Amino acid sequence: MAVVRPFKAYRPQVNMVEKVAALPYDVMDSFEAREMVKGNPYSFLHVDKPQVDLPEGTDTHSEQVYLKARENLQRMISDKIYMQDEKPCMYIYKQIMMGRPQTGIVACASIDDYIDDVIKKHEHTLPIKGLDRFKHVDYTNSNTGPIFLTYRHKDEIDSIVKNWTETKTPVYDFKSEDGVAQIIWVLDEEVIINKLSALFAKIDYLYIADGHHRSSSAVKVGQKRRREYPLYTGNEEFNFFLSVIFPDNDLYVMDYNRVVKDLNGYSSEEFLNKVLEKFDIAPCEDKGQFKPEVPRTYGMFLDRKWYKLTAKEGTFNMNDPVGRLDVSILQKNLLEPILGIDDPRTNSRIDFVGGIRGLVELERRVNGGMKIAFSMYPTTMDDLMCIANAGKVMPPKSTWFEPKLRSGIFVHEL
Repeated sequence: MAVVRPFKAYRPQVNMVEKVAALPYDVMDSFEAREMVKGNPYSFLHVDKPQVDLPEGTDTHSEQVYLKARENLQRMISDKIYMQDEKPCMYIYKQIMMGRPQTGIVACASIDDYIDDVIKKHEHTLPIKGLDRFKHVDYTNSNTGPIFLTYRHKDEIDSIVKNWTETKTPVYDFKSEDGVAQIIWVLDEEVIINKLSALFAKIDYLYIADGHHRSSSAVKVGQKRRREYPLYTGNEEFNFFLSVIFPDNDLYVMDYNRVVKDLNGYSSEEFLNKVLEKFDIAPCEDKGQFKPEVPRTYGMFLDRKWYKLTAKEGTFNMNDPVGRLDVSILQKNLLEPILGIDDPRTNSRIDFVGGIRGLVELERRVNGGMKIAFSMYPTTMDDLMCIANAGKVMPPKSTWFEPKLRSGIFVHEL
């Protein structure tokens, strides 16, 4: 039983939303963020990555960074860049990328559902990243970036969303700089809101698609507030966190590819002979790049040549929801035993390339200094849900969702 409820969002004035809306804080580094905000004092990166307004070299985890985030957000509110809805609403957020739409409901999810595992997770969180977002939420007293949640789709919810978007006028309708359409409706009819809440209450689980650090941090701030206000009722806003909730059949998971700096001391010939122990290898000389179209196949770019790898029998267990993932098979049978990538989270010899960049980016990285690249078949939504239901975690860098949710369109004050 999932708790999903409306809230009074702070959101940009209509004529400001294109300037305010920004990519999530964790898809760029500080240098890139400084470049992105040039000429735009209204970008939400001034809140999400406030070091852009501090001297270069500032410790990104210092207190002055979080104080600057709070200052910048409060200034945007006091300058009327933001308005707040007068009553609790839900919102519908539709994105269209390359003609493909995904449509979710913007609402608040419950920290108790997170604690009680009604909201399922599939990743471990890193302490330093979690502490950063904890401080950001605590200092700003707000959820500034939405958690990307999903659920097994329900026709009744789909019908309500479809009817609203087809009969109502969106409050925002613009294209972000990457060409993705961002369309938002305010869902302000109490009867419809209550109906949606009741329908979500019949759903067993919500799943975190993206935003494990943001959700964990929001929950920890909520628990901190509960300790500070022991007479809390459970209805205070700090008991809930900002989410966009999508049906699973709307989402597009892209490949998350790998590049490695060296062959761990092997020559190319020795390396290929080692790989042959666990994978069939077929050159792609006539076909060029190889993008896997079925599970347990891989593209490999080595010495300016593409190969197709196919995992042999015995390299995976179909009854193991984690072990049967393509990323797990490659890690267990090639990256770790042959290339010596023991922990892909921490090993500096491996890097990861989101599928949105295409296979040309893999070639560019290898031609620019890396030694070898692997193109992957995307992890499926069903894989994600099966692993979360089993209480297991995915290997790092298993999923890449596109398009990315924009930050700054909605702010949930605690």
